[in-house]
Amino acid sequence: MKDKNIPNNYNSLSLEELTDQANKMIEDLENQKDLENSIEKYQDLLKLNNIIEKKFQKDVKNISEKTKENILKINSKKNAKRIK
Repeated sequence: MKDKNIPNNYNSLSLEELTDQANKMIEDLENQKDLENSIEKYQDLLKLNNIIEKKFQKDVKNISEKTKENILKINSKKNAKRIK
């Protein structure tokens, strides 16, 4: 799914909020008796799942970058102490 197809309200939601929304969609699908209506809802759930995956990957990347920066800072402090 391309980012331009993502509903605006999804962009502002956290991973937890998106997951809650997906859980509600799953619950609705489980209670659905008319399969014709289920197809569209299932497709919406798949789109939401893709959004959650992309947001999760972005968060993981940010955490990884911050961790690397912190490790470099710690190492540079240790090296500075050794030189003194």
